[in-house]
Amino acid sequence: MNAPPPPGAEQADGSPVLIGALAPLTPPGWVEAGRHLLAGLELAVRDVNAAGGIGGRPLALAVRDTAADPQRAAEAVDELARLGVAALAGEYHSVVARAAAARAHALGVPFLCSSAVLDALTEQPTGWVARLAPAQSHGWRVYADFLLDAGHRRIAVATQPSVYWASGTGILRDRLAPRGGTVVELDTRALTPAALCDALAECGATALLLLVGHPEPAVPIVTAVRRDARLAGVLIGAPAGQPELAGWAGLLGTDGAEVPFLRYLPEGFGPLGARVDAALREQLAEEPSFVAFEGYDTVAVLAELLRAQGADRAGIADAWPRVAVEGTRGRIRFRRVPGIGVWQWAWPPVQVVDRDPADPARFRVRHRG
Repeated sequence: MNAPPPPGAEQADGSPVLIGALAPLTPPGWVEAGRHLLAGLELAVRDVNAAGGIGGRPLALAVRDTAADPQRAAEAVDELARLGVAALAGEYHSVVARAAAARAHALGVPFLCSSAVLDALTEQPTGWVARLAPAQSHGWRVYADFLLDAGHRRIAVATQPSVYWASGTGILRDRLAPRGGTVVELDTRALTPAALCDALAECGATALLLLVGHPEPAVPIVTAVRRDARLAGVLIGAPAGQPELAGWAGLLGTDGAEVPFLRYLPEGFGPLGARVDAALREQLAEEPSFVAFEGYDTVAVLAELLRAQGADRAGIADAWPRVAVEGTRGRIRFRRVPGIGVWQWAWPPVQVVDRDPADPARFRVRHRG
């Protein structure tokens, strides 16, 4: 008796299995992050196809630029669903991923979110969405612990209006308060960088966290603080990861060093991670960020699901809790986490890292979660 064809091989015409990929590739999106995310997605697709594809069919990406616009992302999900994608992947900005997740849930399209961390990725629990990136409450608690261990108890945050920044401020406040920590908010809409420096000096904070966009207003704020002699001992931090990508160092040079941020990489790579690291370095012509590895791992997970379930959307969504994949940063499994309405990898590795002032191209691990 002949064995049945593997799932995903139902079409004999060799047509590709499509994954819809969402990424910020033009401003006002963080284009560097989108470029790294897409590089990881594309590399993984090449690797899957080199290994035989999905039941003999090639895997392909249908890429859509979200430009950090939630409405544009929702419209892209509609378009990709009509196009017949088996699943959706990607996105970096949390508020954009939230819009994409809502449409994916409404349309019944599985969505594996690569990089967005907002806890409330969906307004209600859903079986259609899973996430690789750690929830904000997990990563930012690690960051708060780093601040406390370093002796910081009075923290100032430079803020902009955003559900993401507001959520981060709340997480920090809740984590710091039981150990005597306080958080002072400085509204960048009302304060120029110079006025923010005055307020920072007056409030007596020993750390300033940048809960703002990059490059504006983050870069002018860093420059102003570094130039103010009153603030020589103040730690500048960026838990959202702005210093991770090369553009930060290019704009700020040594002023951008010693700005600790969250990075989701392991202490050391295994064989897969090392191979992917080398390939991404060649592809990007620079050091790959954790976002690129998130992109690679996203496709690795979806390819495993497609091999097992075929291009059946409901079958893929039902299989989130059963999939187990060796990714670049560890073994990936999904489970339900209290307070989070999507299937979650709990947890990727978490580090607090900064750039070495002696060599801003070199990263130093300051704390591990």
